Amino acid sequence: MEQVSVKIPQLGEGLQEARLVEFLKQPGDVIRKDEPIYEIETDKAITEIESPYDGTLIAWVAEVDSVLPIGADIATMEVADGTPEMGDGHGSPAVASAPLESAREESAVAEAAAPPSAPAVVSTEPALAGGAPVAVAVPPRPAAAPLSIPFSPAHTAANGIPIPPRVRRLLREKGIAHLATEIPATGKRLSPEDVDAFLAKQQTPTSVILTESTNRNATHGATVAKEEYSERPLNSQERTLNFRMARGAQLVLPATLETDVDWTAIHEARQQTRESGGPTGFAMLSWCVARTLADFPQFRSSLTPDGNTLRTYKHVNLGIAVSLEDDLLNTAVIRHADTLNRAAFFDEMVDRISDARNGIDQIDATTTVSLSNIGRVGMRVGIPVVVTPAVATLAVGAVRDEPVPLDRGFEFRKMVSLTMSFDHRLVNGVGAAEFLNAIRKRAAEFRLTETV
Repeated sequence: MEQVSVKIPQLGEGLQEARLVEFLKQPGDVIRKDEPIYEIETDKAITEIESPYDGTLIAWVAEVDSVLPIGADIATMEVADGTPEMGDGHGSPAVASAPLESAREESAVAEAAAPPSAPAVVSTEPALAGGAPVAVAVPPRPAAAPLSIPFSPAHTAANGIPIPPRVRRLLREKGIAHLATEIPATGKRLSPEDVDAFLAKQQTPTSVILTESTNRNATHGATVAKEEYSERPLNSQERTLNFRMARGAQLVLPATLETDVDWTAIHEARQQTRESGGPTGFAMLSWCVARTLADFPQFRSSLTPDGNTLRTYKHVNLGIAVSLEDDLLNTAVIRHADTLNRAAFFDEMVDRISDARNGIDQIDATTTVSLSNIGRVGMRVGIPVVVTPAVATLAVGAVRDEPVPLDRGFEFRKMVSLTMSFDHRLVNGVGAAEFLNAIRKRAAEFRLTETV
């Protein structure tokens, strides 16, 4: 028997990275070829990935919720002698600026570009093998360190063997990722113990021991004491949202339009239903948006990962941003919103928002437009972010009284600002303006008697 690596496969042209969602098998399990063994999330969907081998799972070498480049090692399996191992070409070719393995590693990437005059610093590393803290001299970053993950395309140590993702993350946490190719390995892969041994050899006697964490954003190597800050790992929901927003930043070509909506009709309708617990003004506008989307197919569309095919969905799956405690965010989705009458729409909206508040993730590739009620917290205007796979996000501002000129004088009317960011790859300025104008008209003419 021999051990081989399992790599993340290339699932589509242009796909560069994926988030590891869940392990479906555990170390020690006997696995058949083509049997699902883990799930990953791309910008389009969550997908079960099948085993490329018959064999026994030895270990996972990546962590759930980490974001990994296509072609990265994810597991080790024991297989029959002579079984061909997946080659480097199984995934997309490695590039100098490899994708992030975890959303929160962006800060570590930026830290790799220290100024040319950055001096060597001494940091206190955790104890090795249970001993006292070790003072480690960390050489300065090279002057031309790129703003990318500081590993070679092959991700190898000094003697040319692979560096697993979890060890690459450890190197970043210790601030020595730029020294990865200088660390010798004792086994078939670089291990955390190899990193500890390397750090121990770097020990330099000194009477000046700086604190555990170095603030690389401050000048002159200033430090921050551990007791001056707190840390916690991001939870799964936060990592998922960060992954989707990061993918949006990579793919979307954003543009933004803003318009004012006459809120008089919706305000009057809300006053009629307030005491009976009827729909809010935001819910009424959401209904107007859903009905308008039925007439604008470009806002029910998305691009395939290669950017060469336009996919248009038959129905409206409308997203509603839902704020949670501790500034967390989830999205409720009203499916087939264009087929619901007004009463059914409002009932469905209440139910789906309740699900979102209970942590149920409802968004998928068919959710092409989302609404955010920033007026609820007193904001009049805000530029929203388009999070893939959406084509647009609309921010609904706070209701305000605004003077409107008349033939003789003026009158105050209820107004709301509606700001829309959209993906310019799918929608141009005129099409976006026509969509907003159609929403304005439908909102201005809103009546509680509407049933379809």
